[in-house]
Amino acid sequence: MSEISAEQVAHLAHLARIELSPEEIESLTAELGSIVDNVAKVTEVATPDVPATSHPIPLVNVFRPDVVGETLTQEQALRGAPEHAEGRFKVSAILGEEQ
Repeated sequence: MSEISAEQVAHLAHLARIELSPEEIESLTAELGSIVDNVAKVTEVATPDVPATSHPIPLVNVFRPDVVGETLTQEQALRGAPEHAEGRFKVSAILGEEQ
């Protein structure tokens, strides 16, 4: 087990300008010690023949051709609108007079 001391945690909190209670320092000391131990375990397993990865499954962007397909005409789009005027959807104002 790594040796993270309460004094080190208190010093780091001071550098970060974080006020911690004695109980928080005690809790964080144990948590940080556990984190350092787990990182050490991973370091033991990481060998030069194992490539570093950020994801367990390779990520690949999937692209498709950007082709214009069939679209609605202005008349078709406005046909289902409750209200329209001058070739546009007409909606009631949702902001008050502060516009």
